[in-house]
Amino acid sequence: MQKNVMRTLALIFVSAAAQAQSSLSVYGVADAGLVLERGGDGGAVQKIGSGVASSSRLGFKGKEDLGGGTMLTFVLENGYSIDTGATKQNGALFGRQALLCLSGDAGTLSIGRQYTPFYKTLNNVADPFATGMAGNAQNVFDGTTRIDNAVEYITPRVAGFSADVQYGMGETPGDSSKNRYLGASGSYEQGALTVVLAHQQHDDATGTAHSRNTMLVARYRFGAVTGHAALARNRDLLGAQSRDVLLGVAAQLSGTDKLLFSVIDHHDASAMRQNAWQAAIGYSHALSRRTDLYAAYGHIRNSNGAQFRVGTAADSGSGATGVNLGVRHVF
Repeated sequence: MQKNVMRTLALIFVSAAAQAQSSLSVYGVADAGLVLERGGDGGAVQKIGSGVASSSRLGFKGKEDLGGGTMLTFVLENGYSIDTGATKQNGALFGRQALLCLSGDAGTLSIGRQYTPFYKTLNNVADPFATGMAGNAQNVFDGTTRIDNAVEYITPRVAGFSADVQYGMGETPGDSSKNRYLGASGSYEQGALTVVLAHQQHDDATGTAHSRNTMLVARYRFGAVTGHAALARNRDLLGAQSRDVLLGVAAQLSGTDKLLFSVIDHHDASAMRQNAWQAAIGYSHALSRRTDLYAAYGHIRNSNGAQFRVGTAADSGSGATGVNLGVRHVF
């Protein structure tokens, strides 16, 4: 049923684009690999994973020039498991992204299901693994990736500075604070240096408590080597506080080979002291501009009952140690 729906939608989009002579592109990622996990409660796991380095996806992106420097863009993106063909994101047809966007000289305004500013900062700037493979920073850092019913505004970049503000409506009758999301980031980018400050607040279903995360990130390119650093302060729904620190390196060894490394320290400020420490190393070899082979190893040392696990781009994982070996194709 899902396959038939996707084929029908694809035909509709292509036909509509041809009639309106507007731009439409079909894109995606096919990623599959061998995943070995150790240290979980259920024992060792060996499996074929989908979306190990980058989540497998199929997307449609269209845009129309409205004149006067204004562009209308839509994005509809489906997540799928290449090992089984099943739909990800709890079966949502376009569970990865579904949005409309207006952009121009005054900035970019978008509405729909979108990535959060906090996640974009972690994925695009902080994490040398780009939240994929066994080194995925979301093994430890906050895992809020997307928000439904979101309105987002991104300013133009002026003298290296830009801001991103997002509001996710809880859509609960009688109380707009329930399930509400507030997120923002401010960035400075000049030459080899990128610095970003990101913050988010997520209200619970009762509207009486909220979680908060604030993260400062820096990235600097030293020729073929890029250094990454991040510091996050967190507060959960119960008011417990913690701190996350990431240090990482991405080294372009040649035109086709890249080495990745990161360490993450999680410090729990509560009386339980459920601390954790993660170390990970990864390697990728480009077979072409669109296809690469990759391998990664990650291990988390949990203390005092902490439950952090080594996952991948599309899976939260089952144990404290993970090994990945796979192939990724971008189309």
